[in-house]
Amino acid sequence: MSSMLPPPAGDPKDTKNLMAAIILSLLVIVGWQYFYEKPRQEQIRAAQTQQQLAAATAGTAPEQVPVLPEASSPALVTTPLSRTEAIKATPRVSIQTGNLHGSINLRGGRFDDLTLVRYRETVDPESPEIVLLSPAGSEAPYYAELGWRAGAGVVVPDAETLWQADKFTLSAGETVTLSWDNGAGLRFERKISLDDQYLFTITQSVHNSTATAVNLHGYGLIARTFDPAYSSLYLQHEGPIAVFDGQLVEHDYNEVAQDKLIKQDSTGGWLGFTDKYWLVALVPEQTAQLSTRTLHVPQVSDQRFQMDYLAQATLLAPGQSQSVTTHLFAGAKEVRALDRYQSDLKIPHFDLAIDFGWFYFLTKPFFYALDLLSGWLGSFALGILAFTVLLKLALFKLADHSYVSMAKMKNVMPRLQEIRETYANDTARQSQEMMALYKKEGINPASGCWPILIQIPIFFALYKVLYVSIEMRHAPFYGWIRDMSAMDPSNLFTLFGLLSWTPPSGLHIGIFPLLMGLTMWLQMKMSPPPTDPTQRMIIGFMPILLTVSLSHMAAGLVIYWTWSNILSILQQFIINRRMKVRML
Repeated sequence: MSSMLPPPAGDPKDTKNLMAAIILSLLVIVGWQYFYEKPRQEQIRAAQTQQQLAAATAGTAPEQVPVLPEASSPALVTTPLSRTEAIKATPRVSIQTGNLHGSINLRGGRFDDLTLVRYRETVDPESPEIVLLSPAGSEAPYYAELGWRAGAGVVVPDAETLWQADKFTLSAGETVTLSWDNGAGLRFERKISLDDQYLFTITQSVHNSTATAVNLHGYGLIARTFDPAYSSLYLQHEGPIAVFDGQLVEHDYNEVAQDKLIKQDSTGGWLGFTDKYWLVALVPEQTAQLSTRTLHVPQVSDQRFQMDYLAQATLLAPGQSQSVTTHLFAGAKEVRALDRYQSDLKIPHFDLAIDFGWFYFLTKPFFYALDLLSGWLGSFALGILAFTVLLKLALFKLADHSYVSMAKMKNVMPRLQEIRETYANDTARQSQEMMALYKKEGINPASGCWPILIQIPIFFALYKVLYVSIEMRHAPFYGWIRDMSAMDPSNLFTLFGLLSWTPPSGLHIGIFPLLMGLTMWLQMKMSPPPTDPTQRMIIGFMPILLTVSLSHMAAGLVIYWTWSNILSILQQFIINRRMKVRML
């Protein structure tokens, strides 16, 4: 990042004000979550509680979807099967597309077996495909289920229902039909189609051939078993996510585990679970009136979480049929795919499944710029380098003004020092003489502050893009960087591979973090140093502190910062030479 070191001013007060401005800017960004987002989420939860109390008082709260019935049955608390064994234990419809492998469980009609064809566990192209969904009874169940609820005495399909399929393979662009008859006059049917990416479209139909009307509630749920030791990431939301009534709602696992049950009503929207790169979400009809829940079911050795919805009851008269269409997204959070579904299916804020953060207005355009450049240049690595050049050009005038002011400041440093020594005991006269010198030389002592403050949101926005975009996952740079979303694997403390030992995780500084620290040091040496000893010491330690702190960050971000610093050094070098300023 260019000019991240604060340009020193002649007056110690100016230097302190500059440092305070930078620190306050960072505090605003970091404190936003605590002082704004957290209270806002608490208000949402309070509103949910009021809705629950009002519904309970009015007696209008509908009967809800059963909560993980297999989890509460002692007979089913057994040693988990392997994922492969659990899949083979039930009849299935195979899923084979260019993006998804897996199957639909005909026992219960669940979506409980999916792997992602184009995404692997490691950078090795022969490593296993990413496992997204797994069946109940396996070690880590994660599945989606759709169905109907009805009043007492009406038999509807449940988790044990064995559906009949008209074929046993589902490919992209095709449809499979599942059917089941309750033997008492109700016939249920599900038409399941799959596009060429990650979206299932499920149309559920019921035909009533009885002599009486039947009330039916459509429902959908996503349930998963998750490690109770999970701790949510500050920079990335992972866990329950939804858009209810046009508002994004996020809960972390620890919050749900503590509250046990969170309810909210909504018209349309969507809900599911998000991971850093993957999403499983149900999208009901956008006109449906829904009662939704986010809940936690403690187990002996693990934790189960569920998000579900229950639609308002509709009356199915004798001889009539009823249909409802639901979409299930299960796949990678690719920006263009989510945008297309949001646009084509009118899914509200579906792109917010990717946590672009507070600087959404910057992060998403940054992503599209990087993606476009990467497509043109053939790699994400070259895209980052080209994007950095474009950013430098966009900020060129601002940075140029800052560097000119810094060069002038460096030229007058001996005279400033002379003023301080001459009027060491007269602070007012010292400030007066320094301001007169600034005016005479055309220097604005605080001119270097604005480039830094402007680049703070740019830095955080770009960090979010490189951190959350799946397009960065396993994207190689050159040489030893095989995954720019992971930290630089080289390590100073192993002499970059010459020593065969594994140092503690805290002792890891790669080549690119060292290069970044070196470029920051060069920038510091090319800038006028503060005359205040304390400020000079703090600024002198900044390259070391940032080298250590960024050594565990994504290599792509460190590469961007190093390359940006090199461009800044080049610009500063040209200006200093033009103005005949001593370089170091």
